[in-house]
Amino acid sequence: MATDLPLPPHYSAFHALHADYPGLGPGALFTAAEQWREARALQSAAEDARRARLLVIDMQADFCFPSGALYVAGRSGTGGMDALRRLVEFIYRRLDAISEIICTLDSHIPCQVFFPGAHLAEDGRPVAPYTTIAAEDYRAGRYRPNPALAAQLGTTAGWLTRQFTDYCERLEAGGKYALQIWPYHCLIGAPGHRLAGALDDARLFHAFARGAANAPELKGDSPLTEHYSIFAPEVATCWDGAPMPRATRNTALLERLLTSDAILVAGLASSHCVAASVADLLAFIRERNPYLARRVILLRDAMAPVVAPGADFTDAAEAALADFQAAGARVLETTDPTESWWS
Repeated sequence: MATDLPLPPHYSAFHALHADYPGLGPGALFTAAEQWREARALQSAAEDARRARLLVIDMQADFCFPSGALYVAGRSGTGGMDALRRLVEFIYRRLDAISEIICTLDSHIPCQVFFPGAHLAEDGRPVAPYTTIAAEDYRAGRYRPNPALAAQLGTTAGWLTRQFTDYCERLEAGGKYALQIWPYHCLIGAPGHRLAGALDDARLFHAFARGAANAPELKGDSPLTEHYSIFAPEVATCWDGAPMPRATRNTALLERLLTSDAILVAGLASSHCVAASVADLLAFIRERNPYLARRVILLRDAMAPVVAPGADFTDAAEAALADFQAAGARVLETTDPTESWWS
């Protein structure tokens, strides 16, 4: 049985619990990783006989910490921080077994369909966060588009009314989430957009120690659709058949993951972006070779669901995990042995 590596000297569990930890910095991490690689005789990731890729969904400051705009607390109240700490320690202890780490970044701009400023209520006020908007709400005139968003998109309020109504109808017809209005989060360039500092340290340390690319993947800046999944937007075309701006399928990442012997998945939130990403991944696998679903490993203790005032998605997250297991994926813990990955 493979032996876990020790945690490197620069790591501190304290850092994993604090949003203001900036990270050690690439220069210092490079030096530390070079020394660690030599001391532990680590081989290049390119030489791995079996390739395990770790897909980390949206472990960003806005999600991981109570000070974040959309903290993923779970029912424990510490879900995001617990998942982060376990994942970072997992990366260090399995540094020699993980071939590549792919961290996704939810990446938003101020005016998007799921933010409060995109919609106005009947009294002309922006819609409150955690409001659910149905197609019937738009048909009945309970909400209308913000004219400022229509102007930014170079269209009319009438076109946008039809677009938002059609968008909600498509979500409902496809069995997707209803349109949920979220607090402003993960705005590109804002502090909450960055990877949690302790995770960024681990990602870079692994990249330098193993010679892995570990490039992040961005998603979510289309103004007219949600983009929970790293692989595809919720809706890809407008009501008039035109393609939605910046709403494309990430086929290249899907293809790369399918060359793995194990696809380890962790991140936030298990009820939303993790669930949507895994659903798309398994659907792609079914198209190619359903047997490969066994290679998808969901690290249950390195995830947490959204739990907020009036919005507890824990049951939805558990139901999604059960569905993924039924489809062939496996659910493990970060403490399970490396040998359990290979199937």
